Amino acid sequence: MQDDPVNDPDPPLDVHHLLNAQTGRIGWVELQRHFARGLLLRVASGLDLVAVAACIVHDDAPRLQAWLDSGEVGKATLDDARRWEAEHTEFWAVVAAPWVLVQEDRATGRADQR
Repeated sequence: MQDDPVNDPDPPLDVHHLLNAQTGRIGWVELQRHFARGLLLRVASGLDLVAVAACIVHDDAPRLQAWLDSGEVGKATLDDARRWEAEHTEFWAVVAAPWVLVQEDRATGRADQR
C-alpha cells in the first residue's frame, strides 16, 4: 500500500514551508525586547532567511557553525541595535525558537552592509 499524503491524517511536516509561511516584515521597535533578551540573530542578506531558520530547527550544527564562523549569521550586537534604531530599519523575520532571526529588508534601502 502506498502512502497517501492527501488523505494521511498526520502528513509529514515540511518545515521549510511552515517557516516560510510564518515569515513576515517587522520594525526594529517590535524586535527590541528580543534583542534585550539576547535572542536576536541577524542573517546576512546573501543568505536565505528561511533556510537558516530550518537549519536551526533541524539542529544542523555544522552548517550553522559555518555561517557563524563566516559572520553571515550572528547575535545582534549593541552596534547593530544602535544603527537599526537610528535608521528605523525594517526586517524580514522568522522564529526558530528560542531565536528570532532577522534580515534587513532590502526594499527599504537598508540592506545588510556586511
